[in-house]
Amino acid sequence: MSDLDCSGSARRGLSVRLARDAGDLSAVQRLRWQVFFAERGAASVLEAADHTDRDDYDPLCDHLLVIDEDACEGGSVVGTYRLLRESVAMRHSGFYSAAEFDIGRLVTGPARPAGELLELGRSCVLPQYRTSATIQLLWRGIASYIADNNIGLMFGCASFAGTDPAPHAAALSYLCDHHLAAPEHRPVVREGMGIPLQQLAPGSYDVRKAMFSLPPLLKGYLRVGAKFGEGAFVDHDFNTIDVCVVMPVEQISQRYAARFSVAA
Repeated sequence: MSDLDCSGSARRGLSVRLARDAGDLSAVQRLRWQVFFAERGAASVLEAADHTDRDDYDPLCDHLLVIDEDACEGGSVVGTYRLLRESVAMRHSGFYSAAEFDIGRLVTGPARPAGELLELGRSCVLPQYRTSATIQLLWRGIASYIADNNIGLMFGCASFAGTDPAPHAAALSYLCDHHLAAPEHRPVVREGMGIPLQQLAPGSYDVRKAMFSLPPLLKGYLRVGAKFGEGAFVDHDFNTIDVCVVMPVEQISQRYAARFSVAA
C-alpha cells in the first residue's frame, strides 16, 4: 500500500467508489487488518496468516473505497467504509451492531424515519491519509449511496482505543450529557456487555477538553448532527470501547446537508 507515485506517471490524486470485485474486497480486508490489528492492537484471535480482517458480513455488504490513484500497480486502497442496507441485513443474519446494542427501536419503532436503515461500520484510513480530503471523499461516497438507496437513517458503532474507560471518562460523559439520542431512536448496550456512558457527574469535568479529546471520527459524526445510544460496549477482540451512533438523514445539520446534496 505505497503512497509513492509510479515513476514517470502524472499525479491523479484520490478517488472514491464502491468495491467492484473480489480483488477490491481483498484490498479492503488487508487495509482493515493493517489498521485494526497491526496499528491498534486488536486481539491475536483476529490475526490471519494472510494478514486480512474478514467476517461473515463482508460478502453481504457494499464496501466504499478511497483509492490513491498515484500509487503503483493501478492504485491503492487507503480508506474504507462498510455499508449494510436494512433490506440485505433482514434477509440474512441482521445487523452487525445488534450483537453489541439493542437496536430494536431503530428497526421496528413507530418513530423510525421513512426509507431504509443503513449500518456504517469498519471505517478505517491509513495514517498518512488521515486528512480532511480523505474524510470528505468518504462522506461524498456515502452521500451518493444515501441518494441511490433511499436511506432514511444511518447508524453504527464508533470506537475509542483500548478497553479501559478511565482515559475516556470525560469524553464518554460528554456524549451522554450533550448528544444522547432521543428515546425513540436510542440504542441500548446489551445487558452485561458494556459500561455506562455517564462515567463522570455533570459539571465535574472540563467540557471543552472532553470535546477535543474525542476520536476524529466521532468529531466528524458530531459535525453532521449525530446522536448516541445509551451505554458503551467493551470489545476485547478489537481492543476498543464502542458507542452506537445514530444519524437520521433528515436531521443532518444544514451545514453538511448542502455538501451531501451536491455530492449526491
